[in-house]
Amino acid sequence: MASFCSNMIRLFLVVLVVLGSANAQLSKDFYSSSCPKLLDTVKCTVEAAIAKETRMGASLLRLFFHDCFVNGCDGSILLDDTSSFTGEKNAGPNKNSARGFEVIDAIKSAVEKVCPGVVSCADILAIAARDSVNILGGPAWDVKLGRRDARTASQAAANKGIPAPTSSLNQLISTFANLGLSTRDMVALSGGHTIGQARCTTFRSHIYNETNELLASFAQTRQSKCPRPSGVGDNNLAPLDLQTPASFDNHYFNNLIDRKGLLHSDQQLFNGGSTDSIVRGYSTNPSSFFADFASAMIKMGDINPLTGSQGEVRKNCRRVN
Repeated sequence: MASFCSNMIRLFLVVLVVLGSANAQLSKDFYSSSCPKLLDTVKCTVEAAIAKETRMGASLLRLFFHDCFVNGCDGSILLDDTSSFTGEKNAGPNKNSARGFEVIDAIKSAVEKVCPGVVSCADILAIAARDSVNILGGPAWDVKLGRRDARTASQAAANKGIPAPTSSLNQLISTFANLGLSTRDMVALSGGHTIGQARCTTFRSHIYNETNELLASFAQTRQSKCPRPSGVGDNNLAPLDLQTPASFDNHYFNNLIDRKGLLHSDQQLFNGGSTDSIVRGYSTNPSSFFADFASAMIKMGDINPLTGSQGEVRKNCRRVN
């Protein structure tokens, strides 16, 4: 009987360990022992990339956003297509626009040198997004870590789940709400457009067909480098924040009030709807915007992560092990 009881106790403890690993929670201290140099290593590489090209900060932030909105923050956006696998890089919202993959590769290589086989690509992406914002003048926050990498990706989910630049306010609110993000979170995260640029093809219709929503001189300026015929100048770039496109600040919201929202989805946030008051608040109180943005980024990073024994820690962020 004693032997039977001992065996049952051992089995019970094994079950607890397995369940615990499968339901592990993210923690800012996850790598404090296993990879103590992680944060410094990531930041050095991100700093070098932004020093080389300021726009890269916005690109890394966008990669994290597009990763989390497709089946959770699992590094799936980083997977390359193969002859037997179709990933997310060529989905509509990512094709010819998602960028920064080489920087993630460089970070992964640097991290592997200090702690091989320990840190997931999903976590690297989360840290790089935070560092990008902070380096460009935005807030800092404690990134929760412990994500594992997906072994698969979904082009269909990327096409469906990532908000389009043509989204209405109700569509934006609904898309974010479906992922547990509030309307205030949505407006704050949209403020990430205070850095970076957009391609002509994403805002052409807005500046020609919705001029009643825009300041006339702004529309005309944008039209000068984004010709009306589709296919002409599609990849010409324009800053999402007209005033300070290389600095993370609250000027994006001032632009919306001035009717200078580059994307249809941008101007929807200040167009006589329920989010007008939030935009006004952020335009006059940058500290409030920074605090809410940091909080929303933490919440977004909590979307359906793989943890414990789920997924894997990829050796190469572009392919499964």
